[in-house]
Amino acid sequence: MDSDTFIFCLEAVADVEIITATEVVKNLELLAFEQGITSIYKTCDTIEGLEESLNALLYEDHNFKDYEIIYLVVQGEGNNICLNEYYYSLEEIAELFEGKMKGKILHFANSKVLDLSDEEAQYFLDITGARAVSGYGAALHKLTSSTLDKAFFSLFEEQDNVLENVEELYKKHYALCQLLDFRLYY
Repeated sequence: MDSDTFIFCLEAVADVEIITATEVVKNLELLAFEQGITSIYKTCDTIEGLEESLNALLYEDHNFKDYEIIYLVVQGEGNNICLNEYYYSLEEIAELFEGKMKGKILHFANSKVLDLSDEEAQYFLDITGARAVSGYGAALHKLTSSTLDKAFFSLFEEQDNVLENVEELYKKHYALCQLLDFRLYY
């Protein structure tokens, strides 16, 4: 990759009015400090908040093209996310961002199990234009994916090929990849 890796992180919280330094924020700060990986962090508590945050990034941030990874820390299972006790399918999310995620990698933390059929994954990629969707098949509530997330993100500092980065991730962190069931749809 010719430039630095940039991450846009959107974390679902119960109430956006309550400001707290979550584990996600602390890990993004560590990534910036230790590896120079720049990120923007936002919270949302509704689907409108998610849409508004991503649209602000798309239309107002002139550096959007630099953001390679959209990091979503949300609850949910399989093919849906949960915001404020409402469930939204990834098909609905894809339609909200039709054609707007060209070349981006959407990465879900293990707070949401990512389990897509081939058709669901292909639909999401085709509609949004995203390059890949990644996440985890196991939701271990006592173990967050933050260590593996940081390792995955840091691989993009060296090179841009998502498949080679996943191979490298498995080489370096095989046991954790297996335990959390790391998944990539492309």
